[in-house]
Amino acid sequence: MRALRDRVERVVPALSAVVASALALGGLTAWTAAGAAGSPAELEVTHARLLQPFPGRERTAVVFTVVNSGNADDRLTSVTSPAISEAMLSRDADAGEAAARMQMIASVEVPARGTLEMTPYGTDVMVELRAPVELGQRIPFTLRFEQSGPVTVEALVVRHTEWAAR
Repeated sequence: MRALRDRVERVVPALSAVVASALALGGLTAWTAAGAAGSPAELEVTHARLLQPFPGRERTAVVFTVVNSGNADDRLTSVTSPAISEAMLSRDADAGEAAARMQMIASVEVPARGTLEMTPYGTDVMVELRAPVELGQRIPFTLRFEQSGPVTVEALVVRHTEWAAR
């Protein structure tokens, strides 16, 4: 009897490891079969507008719409362009008494199966232009994302009143 108990006691730790591994493998197989494994963010920039600065000004805002049709979140971390000397991600923050102030942010989320819709009155990119721009001009911008890497698009220069026109 003791010999049988000794054999069982030696097998139990190995058996529990085999059962745990089988359960983990089964869970991973189900996760993969459901399409959740290895499905990164799938980003598309569908709307890019550079607001024409007011006369005598070099600073303005550029806005983008980023559609993520993938199953993973991503983050916009920076924006660059040969036409700008500086770019900062920003968001309007409440300053009290029906006023807002600009707040610099390090990055902005692009949710899985969601959209980042930038506006001059919410999240946008504040830029300093190297040279004047003309209405209708197209300016290249590269958006850098934490997971997906860089995406290059052209932003159309528009009046402040026309930024939402698609």
